Amino acid sequence: MLHVDGSCHCEKIKFEADIDAGKATICHCTDCQQLTGAPFRVVVPVAKEHFKLLQGEPKTYLKIAESGNRRLQAFCPDCGTSIYATSEFNQEVFGLRVGTLQQRALISPQKHIWHRSSMPWLQSMDTLATFEKQPS
Repeated sequence: MLHVDGSCHCEKIKFEADIDAGKATICHCTDCQQLTGAPFRVVVPVAKEHFKLLQGEPKTYLKIAESGNRRLQAFCPDCGTSIYATSEFNQEVFGLRVGTLQQRALISPQKHIWHRSSMPWLQSMDTLATFEKQPS
């Protein structure tokens, strides 16, 4: 288990958790793309008993997935940062958003899901120009 801590962008929501970093997943579903404004999202599951909210209270939005699953999307009501998703009816496991974690660089995703929705240009990412900071 890896002990992690994280927050939303404005830091009004803070939390800690114990996760199995080996279960991190890249999700390419169109819901994740639209909710994040990015081509994919990285998530890691955490059992409810291993997640502790330290500060703030996320707001939730109910999204019905393509599968019919009813998923609560928890996010900061001030800055909009997505914190986790969980089942509407069985809130025992949270899909924690890896980008919110201070230790995100230690977590390497082990699989891709909903790959049929992945952006075709992701395959050519290594050929793009690279800058360490914003170019002038």
